[in-house]
Amino acid sequence: MSLSVQTAEVSSLNRAGLTVAEPLARFLEERVLPGLAIDADGFWRGVAAIFGRFAPENRALLARRDALQEAIDAWCEADPARAADPSAQEAFLREIGYLVPEPAPFAIGTGNVDAEIATMAGPQLVVPVLNARFVLNAANARWGSLYDALYGTDALPGAAKPGGYDPERGAQVIAFAKTFLDQAVPLAGIGWADWTGGDLPLADPAQFVASRGESLLFRHHGLHVEVVIDRSHPIGRDDPAGIADVLLESALTAIVDLEDSVAAVDAEDKVAAYANWLGLMRGDLEETFDKGGRAMTRRMNADRLYDLPDGGELKLPGRSLLFVRNVGHLMTTPALLLDDGGEAPEGILDAIVTSLIAMYDLRALGDVRDIRNSRSGSVYIVKPKMHGPGEAGFTNRLFDAVEDLLGLARHTIKVGVMDEERRTSANLAACIEAVKDRIVFINTGFLDRTGDEIRTSMRAGPMIPKGEMKAASWISAYEDRNVRIGLACGLSGKAQIGKGMWAAPDRMADMLAQKVAHPRSGANTAWVPSPTAATLHAMHYHQVDVFARQKEIAGEAVPGLAPLLTIPVTRGRNWSTEDVARELDNNAQGILGYVVRWVDQGVGCSKVPDIHDVGLMEDRATLRISSQHMANWMLHGVASAADVEAALKRMAAKVDAQNAGDPLYRPMAGNEATSLAYQAARALVFEGVEQPNGYTEPLLHRFRARVKARD
Repeated sequence: MSLSVQTAEVSSLNRAGLTVAEPLARFLEERVLPGLAIDADGFWRGVAAIFGRFAPENRALLARRDALQEAIDAWCEADPARAADPSAQEAFLREIGYLVPEPAPFAIGTGNVDAEIATMAGPQLVVPVLNARFVLNAANARWGSLYDALYGTDALPGAAKPGGYDPERGAQVIAFAKTFLDQAVPLAGIGWADWTGGDLPLADPAQFVASRGESLLFRHHGLHVEVVIDRSHPIGRDDPAGIADVLLESALTAIVDLEDSVAAVDAEDKVAAYANWLGLMRGDLEETFDKGGRAMTRRMNADRLYDLPDGGELKLPGRSLLFVRNVGHLMTTPALLLDDGGEAPEGILDAIVTSLIAMYDLRALGDVRDIRNSRSGSVYIVKPKMHGPGEAGFTNRLFDAVEDLLGLARHTIKVGVMDEERRTSANLAACIEAVKDRIVFINTGFLDRTGDEIRTSMRAGPMIPKGEMKAASWISAYEDRNVRIGLACGLSGKAQIGKGMWAAPDRMADMLAQKVAHPRSGANTAWVPSPTAATLHAMHYHQVDVFARQKEIAGEAVPGLAPLLTIPVTRGRNWSTEDVARELDNNAQGILGYVVRWVDQGVGCSKVPDIHDVGLMEDRATLRISSQHMANWMLHGVASAADVEAALKRMAAKVDAQNAGDPLYRPMAGNEATSLAYQAARALVFEGVEQPNGYTEPLLHRFRARVKARD
């Protein structure tokens, strides 16, 4: 089964029986392999052997997904009332092998894990690999200015007056920052607002770590705080103590994404993605851009040097520790064809190439400034959209084979397991056991998880409105089970237990009020949409000692399966015409607003205005929810096909208006028959039930490929 489309004629080369698109072959043979002193012929023979071994198993796993879904569809359709009974559902799911027996108690055995993952708690960024500027911003988000984060956002009431620096806003920022210092690094007898310099009366002198010039470095809950003292600075010269800024250790880790946040549909796109990853692993990625009429060049930050009290030197990382998120098991790529002429599973190619490139970091072959990623000698790959322990075990064996190909020690390649599919949630302990010696990460992904919840139980009945999903019983069980199962499997101190994205980058006050729930839940990382958000979210990890919290809840029982298996359907609800139209419009606007950029411009993740013109970070996971929800309501007669068509046309006009200032934008309203973006959005709904597990990638790739061929 081929789930991708080559966009244009690309010459190819034969390599060990594989047909490799020339851009990919040249990239590997000219830019990657020589620097690693790896023989190209031997490399390609090994690659061919991996595909020969794992591609058939990959296909079999996808066929197993389809067979299970067909069985669930038939069971739900035969008796929807029975499907609503969690105990009946559990018995059925065990009968068909969807649920597997719980493993005996065990603890993960992962070793050589960097501190940012194992023993520190802090924010995490996810960034599209194809945008070099964004990637560099994320890599450099390890340290952030609290003054800047507060001044330029709604984190504090009001806003800065235009026309240069606003002293009133500045005073508000400084007061807040010093109150934060009072909580994280308290002084004895006075507050930071009262300190005028000189001897610093710390309540706990052990918090002082080092200095740089007059600036002071502290540690709290494992995170560093630098109080920048500079009396020549415009802010510092007016401060009683000369404090010019407060820098927080912010995004400890960042995920460089080849999956949900990018639009990579052919060899050209894949090479661009791999090239940026190469620049990160070599430490020499740069991007020049125009800002205010001036050309600026961004590159990776060097490490930070401080003076220790005993006269020695302290070096702290200047960058976030980088994961790379590979593609899941579903998609194939035209960048490489197998010996039978079929497209190669894209996730297998990603595993090979991203690990190969990471060897530049492992061997310290990069930038002369000694920019390193993993100081523990590991490669960190996030693997998304795996369904159950069989697929996790497949990934484990695949990584074994990649290590053997590249001559890496066993378990050099670590894995992050995205807990974002229902079969994984329900079998999470068994999934962790399948990768127990290389796992460094589990993460709840509310968005994809909701999309899979809808698709798995598509035929059980009409789903509750999308906005009510977060209050559904399965969600709280899902979030609680993830943390408690992770702790029971020994992840604390060895791996991350993560939580999902804050999707509203312009609503930082709301984030400050709400996202503290993630560290309180026992999660030692959570996703944020920007470096600024990372700095603000970092304050939550000073409020909550996550590892102490993990000890508090470690003995709590894991919630049972019953709430997790409670399907969020609604029965006997009287839908008004207005209610239906409102829900359809909300979903249709979200679909069109995201798809038009993905298909027409190749933008895989961006801040998209919602139906109320609030900018939200959107990627394929949000699209999966909206398209599946509309398909579900149409399937069960809550909305007719005509209702859906009308909503799409209404919202096409709204999305056109929201993008009126974009010179690259192609209007959809009035052009429904010719707009490939509009047709893609429509197909996601009308063909939604037929898409494998409700995924949006096959249709998006098909239409994006058509746009690239047309253009």
